[in-house]
Amino acid sequence: MDMNSKKQYLKELQKEYLGATKKRKAELLDEAEKRTGQNRKYLTRRLSAKTRWDKPKRPKSTRKREFGSDLIIHLVRLWDIFDNPCGQRLVVVIRDELKRLRQFKEITTTDSQAEKLLKMSARTIDLLLIHEKEVRLLKSKYEKKKHPLLYQQIPTKMSNEWDRDILGQIQIDGVEHCGHTTLGQYANTISNTDISSHWWEGEAVSGKGQARTLEAIKLARSRFPYDWHEIHPDNGTSFINYFIYDYAKLEMLEFSRSRPYQKNDNCFVEQKNSQNVRKVVGHLRYDTSAEIAALNDLYRNELRLYKNFFQPVMRLESKERNKGHISRKYQEAKTPYQWLLDSDQTPEEVKLKLREIYSELNPADLKRKIDLKLKMLAKIYQEKQHNIEEEETETTTSKVTFLNCRRSGLGLPVLVA
Repeated sequence: MDMNSKKQYLKELQKEYLGATKKRKAELLDEAEKRTGQNRKYLTRRLSAKTRWDKPKRPKSTRKREFGSDLIIHLVRLWDIFDNPCGQRLVVVIRDELKRLRQFKEITTTDSQAEKLLKMSARTIDLLLIHEKEVRLLKSKYEKKKHPLLYQQIPTKMSNEWDRDILGQIQIDGVEHCGHTTLGQYANTISNTDISSHWWEGEAVSGKGQARTLEAIKLARSRFPYDWHEIHPDNGTSFINYFIYDYAKLEMLEFSRSRPYQKNDNCFVEQKNSQNVRKVVGHLRYDTSAEIAALNDLYRNELRLYKNFFQPVMRLESKERNKGHISRKYQEAKTPYQWLLDSDQTPEEVKLKLREIYSELNPADLKRKIDLKLKMLAKIYQEKQHNIEEEETETTTSKVTFLNCRRSGLGLPVLVA
């Protein structure tokens, strides 16, 4: 008996069931349970007076789908070019860069498809990218102060004390590339971020030497398109020392620091450490000169241009707490390049120079070059690991030979040059 037949049977049975005695209802239920194979409780509800068998069917929605599957491939391409941003950031990039990418022939869409891509909201973009994200499975300890007198001379500054409309306030932090152990000498990325425009520059150095750290800060500063007014590192001894303190005094830069164990005081650069360093180069151990050179080749060229000209940033406009729930409101997402163009503090000559650089940039080409250099970095790392494994194998073989010679009474092996 199919579902339609069961429905017709119960519909006819209901007429007798509603007027029957209690004993007769039990007999009817036994028979219905035997014939239909359905649960007795379910049959009791279906045969009650509340059941209406001829409910009017709701008409199916005839609304046409505005954004079809033909747009998803182009949307995913744009999402990849701009490093997988969220919908709120991607909608801004599509609006600003789609026309240029079509001119560069990086995106091949019809005019109607381009219009639909420009009409998409952030919510629609996130919904259309859900499947793609699922397929891809989008898934320090503080040292004791060694210079207490110098720490006392440098004032602390919290995150809510910044005037975010002033250009040139730079937060600085170090990112360790030590892998699973901090033994020995390894690469460190000196990350520099402006809290107003979110312009970012990075420089890799070997170790945490004070002179090397200062040199990295000078190189990063030389690549900023505008002047610095203040530097704000954390409490690491690679930053809180007389090399950098005297440099700040000589260059007439204000010098402030974070409070101990309060990393949110340095929140702007901490965010860039995750997005621009860890997400790009990972958590492996880089400790050779070839690896450091590869990192600097990436930081000084394509990565800085890609992040500063084509990666929108959302600035927090307001934050309110209501009964334990925090509501945040963000400004429209903009790239650091766009923030500088919109800022009244940016000199006109700087804006002109930035526009000239931007007109020659192809974000898709930058992304390809970044991926290529990351592959080269991975190749250097793999060759290093292979050499380490070979050395360990030779060392183990030498130890075994030495022990065998001693046990056999042949004396020590003779090493021939």
